[in-house]
Amino acid sequence: MTRKIQILDTTLRDGEQTPGVNFNTADKLEIAKQLERWGVDAIEAGFPITSPGDFEAVKAIADTLKQTQVVGLARCVKKDIDAVRDALVNAVNPQIHVFLATSPIHRQYKLQMSKEEVLASIKEHVSYAKQYFDQVQFSPEDATRTEWDFLVEAINVAIDAGATMINVPDTTGYTNPSEFGRLFAYLKENCPKFDQAIFACHCHNDLGMATANSIAALENGASRVEGSVNGIGERAGNVALEEVATALYIRRDYYDMETNINLSQTKITSDLVSHLSGMFIPRNKPIIGDNAFAHESGIHQDGVLKHAETYEIITPSLVGVEKNSLPLGKLSGRHAFDERLKELGYELAKDELNEAFTKFKVLADKKKQVTNEDLVSLVLGRRDIRQSAYRLNTLQLMTATHGIPTAVVEICRNEEEAPIQQATSIGEGPVEAIFNAIDSLMPVKAKLMEYRLDAVTEGIDAQATVYTSIADDQGNHYNGTGVDYDVITASAYAYLQAYGKFEAGRKGAQ
Repeated sequence: MTRKIQILDTTLRDGEQTPGVNFNTADKLEIAKQLERWGVDAIEAGFPITSPGDFEAVKAIADTLKQTQVVGLARCVKKDIDAVRDALVNAVNPQIHVFLATSPIHRQYKLQMSKEEVLASIKEHVSYAKQYFDQVQFSPEDATRTEWDFLVEAINVAIDAGATMINVPDTTGYTNPSEFGRLFAYLKENCPKFDQAIFACHCHNDLGMATANSIAALENGASRVEGSVNGIGERAGNVALEEVATALYIRRDYYDMETNINLSQTKITSDLVSHLSGMFIPRNKPIIGDNAFAHESGIHQDGVLKHAETYEIITPSLVGVEKNSLPLGKLSGRHAFDERLKELGYELAKDELNEAFTKFKVLADKKKQVTNEDLVSLVLGRRDIRQSAYRLNTLQLMTATHGIPTAVVEICRNEEEAPIQQATSIGEGPVEAIFNAIDSLMPVKAKLMEYRLDAVTEGIDAQATVYTSIADDQGNHYNGTGVDYDVITASAYAYLQAYGKFEAGRKGAQ
């Protein structure tokens, strides 16, 4: 009998711990709604106690989602548990995730607690959480570096105290598939109530084995996988959920497991997270990278032309890469435009639709065919401009083959009747000139750490997506994304967005 595997997405919590990634409440809500369309079983929406902003975001998601389980994270601290309770008060299907480290290095240096104290804390706080939640998950942090016999003790205490789910995290990406599989087999054999709880795995990718480790856990008793879209997360990231879900589908003949993931929504989900996080997707990324369905070798090209399955085990359409979808053009009407956006998961308010349609017409005059990728970028780009802390009023650039690039920039805060600020600056190139001008207008100072340019689609008439990352004097990173037909304008949008996140992050820390 085919075994059902649950998927918990932690893009909004663990994924946001990626350096430079700062989701606001609107970002998190938009991602959460798309994750529900994608078919995840649970969304770890955040860590409510950490800040008013995180509490607000978790509550907004809990108030909005119709069926997906909404999860809040808490330490073994009662005020953390209370914050999750209050944030999830209106959730259709609430769950709390309580964690405490169990490994020797964490017990000695971070917690300064004995084994007995750790077990007592687990019992006390899981029991406390159970008063408010039917579904309680417990995680022994750094499980893969914990003594196996003590790990069993901790899990048994948690289940006896009311935990209905046990998550086994490879917190540092330390384990390997063989060892992790044996660990789950050991837990299954030595935890008397193993079958009375749902066991999950949470793998990090420090040694590049997160997907393989997750599959090994599933083969040895786990029935839930925790990870993130595109594998984002601190250090080398989390397991990429799209890889696990697609692997289980493609090799269902071998694994005999299935998930509720709607694979056709994978590409749009991935693109949304990439855009809002400012995290560029490598071209060779499995499943959703631009090269995933590209063939350079003549032998491969010949084989694919004769029969796609000679070198493609995944069809583009399976994961939502529509090669043959009917593109829109400059003669397309508002109704066709609106319907296509709805197909892509975007239902815009009337004023937003009017604004987006106007921008679409401008784009359609410049491009013969406007693809789904163009439309997604257009909608997200306009949304970024609406929500940005700064508005780009005017951008003028003067350059010549042997001249010094000079930029004139006019910006203002994205508020009614905000005063316009203007600056002129030079640079080694046009982008540097623009960034220097913007730098001179900012109330905070930052250093550009990364600048990356990508084309939304193929061809000389493609829209540009620019990714920037800036850092403050403490080494904190803030990402920005800009989309426009003009590369220079997209660069300015991305840089202003990064500065806006920098200011918001500084205010949140105060």
